[in-house]
Amino acid sequence: MPSSVVQSINYEAAHSRLTVTFTNRRVYEYYMVPATIASAFKNALSKGTFFNKRIRDKYICREISKAG
Repeated sequence: MPSSVVQSINYEAAHSRLTVTFTNRRVYEYYMVPATIASAFKNALSKGTFFNKRIRDKYICREISKAG
């Protein structure tokens, strides 16, 4: 389902790294994210709500760039 906040989600299981591109073009990596959380995020009806409740401020992250 399209999101007004999240543009794309990528999960690298080998590194437990979740990369989130937001609609404002900011890109963040979240570290040590369990595969179950990443999967639930991808399948959430409201990605913004899920992100705010289950990911934001819960995992170490860093902004990696702005999408081109």
